Amino acid sequence: QLQLVESGGGLVQPGGSLRLSCAVSGSLSTVFTFKEMAWYRQAPGNQRELVATITSSGKTNYTDSVKGRFIISADNAKNSVYLQMNAARPEDTAVYYCYADGELSVTGTPFVLKGRGTQVTVSS
Repeated sequence: QLQLVESGGGLVQPGGSLRLSCAVSGSLSTVFTFKEMAWYRQAPGNQRELVATITSSGKTNYTDSVKGRFIISADNAKNSVYLQMNAARPEDTAVYYCYADGELSVTGTPFVLKGRGTQVTVSS
């Protein structure tokens, strides 16, 4: 009924850029509205880490290690969120997961969605 579909992962050289995309899809996607969307990441052997969040009003928040390098943005009409990764570092290598916290506009039913993840590798 509802799912998150991520795209844009891959291999990038240190100092390079990559753009991740995530969209809500499914039969209920047209009546889903998000309150907040976020990107998390998990590197091998590490706990999952919150990278950035954005609310439906456009308020953003970043973990310190990506401030000034990554930019999170969203398209409310498309229920989509993006992560522009600039000045990539090897320590950014991880599986990146998209999250969406929202509800169905017609019923108010809350949903928390998680994507399957997309691999980002920063290496020369």
